[in-house]
Amino acid sequence: MRIATWNINSLRARMDRVLAFLERHDVDVLALQETKAKPEQLDLTALQEAGYEVSAHGLNQWNGVALISRVGLSDVRTELPDVPSWPEDETGVVEARALSGVVGDGLRIWSLYVPNGRELEHPHYAYKLRWLEALRAEASRTLSEDPAARAVLVGDFNVAPMDEDVWDMSFFEGKTHVTEPERAAFRAVVDAGYADVVRPDHEGPGVYTYWDYQALRFPKKEGMRIDFVLGSPAVQSAVSGSFIDREERKGKGASDHAPVVVDLEF
Repeated sequence: MRIATWNINSLRARMDRVLAFLERHDVDVLALQETKAKPEQLDLTALQEAGYEVSAHGLNQWNGVALISRVGLSDVRTELPDVPSWPEDETGVVEARALSGVVGDGLRIWSLYVPNGRELEHPHYAYKLRWLEALRAEASRTLSEDPAARAVLVGDFNVAPMDEDVWDMSFFEGKTHVTEPERAAFRAVVDAGYADVVRPDHEGPGVYTYWDYQALRFPKKEGMRIDFVLGSPAVQSAVSGSFIDREERKGKGASDHAPVVVDLEF
């Protein structure tokens, strides 16, 4: 089974790219983030005609997540337990940042769009850390109930867990994505039993999944590695290959993220 994750930065604007990507790489399951639409705003006809089931979760023109599968899609869940609302007051809502379903032969896949954090002193930064703790708690609960569970956490984590995951650490001094609390929150998810199944085959500086549209970051190779596939032990042992499709960041109308693809053989 081939699974992939991709921050699409508006599904309505890039539906043609999604369809071409699915066909070109023969993808069975695609998790999308930042779809930027309510489900009723999405025309899913072409995906359905191509043999895919789709579950989308979105509340407005921001955030939004989706799962696209041609190997079944059941037991869909639209939020993490105990995830905080934003804003964290009486006006807040649980944003559309998490969606999961069971695909293939019993694989629970989560499409995740972790909050950005904005600035270190901004309330959104504290919200981000609490959101990641809710993810850790759910990930830990899954394996405590069934250590052999086939579970995978994929998406845009908005955290660069290692110095080599950004093009220049000095540029990020005093900024989000690289702070120790964020990295500790990411490590806590990993320590709950979920390993980065892509990094072993794609290590070292310069391996990125995101390049800002501004300042010609992509041609300058000034990127960040913030999109991940974290697998439970059962998933880790099933990985047969992986790649980052950097070509999808090229051309007119590209997302600012590249898809991450993983092959699994259970």
